[in-house]
Amino acid sequence: MTTKVEKSVVVDVPLSTVYNQWTQFEEFPRFMDGVERVTQLGNDRLEWIADIAGVRRQWIAKILEQVPDRTVAWASVEGVTNAGAVTFADAGDHRTIVHLTLEFEPEGVLEGLGDRLGIVERLAEEDLERFKEFIETEGHATGAWRGSLHEGATVRPPGVEDAASSWGDSGKVGDPAEESAAFRDTDAPAHLTGPTTVGTPPLPGDHGLNPTDAASGFGDPDLSPEPGVVRDNESPS
Repeated sequence: MTTKVEKSVVVDVPLSTVYNQWTQFEEFPRFMDGVERVTQLGNDRLEWIADIAGVRRQWIAKILEQVPDRTVAWASVEGVTNAGAVTFADAGDHRTIVHLTLEFEPEGVLEGLGDRLGIVERLAEEDLERFKEFIETEGHATGAWRGSLHEGATVRPPGVEDAASSWGDSGKVGDPAEESAAFRDTDAPAHLTGPTTVGTPPLPGDHGLNPTDAASGFGDPDLSPEPGVVRDNESPS
């Protein structure tokens, strides 16, 4: 059964500063509980590794829309089925409302139990509170990217139906798998628009790989061949 979560927090920091910090996806583990690593694979791809209800899982998220000071929306295209959006609004007096909408499809007994106990909802609320504490303590963003991706592509917060290509897949990710997603580009790859006067556009860095390569976890030996599950190496008994 799908988990649907909506949470908001008011941050005592100006809108642009809050949004700029949120664009630093690889710093999410600093305030998101259970998130081990977020890797920017390309302009609109993020690889996540996190502990969900006691199970290490991996997924690739595609950014469906990103508009400075307004929204970041995504859906998974491989691994754990999830989708959602974070929106930002000026609350006046140098404050910002951050609103999270998330849909998550539990995969397995433990995650199903966690879903029934409201663990995902609680974690989402606590993550927003930790983000608030983090950016208020810093007082400034640690980085920023002010470009846009697919502006106007979403008319509502994405749901799990928009992550259809991650349902029961084999762990491979790439354009063929994404063809079933409700919000997909008609002309891949992603096109960037907007100013980039603060920071630089997210790039794959020195990986030299594309999103399809990401399914193998860049050769990470901890990644299990089971879709979306990460396990540590174990010595044979």
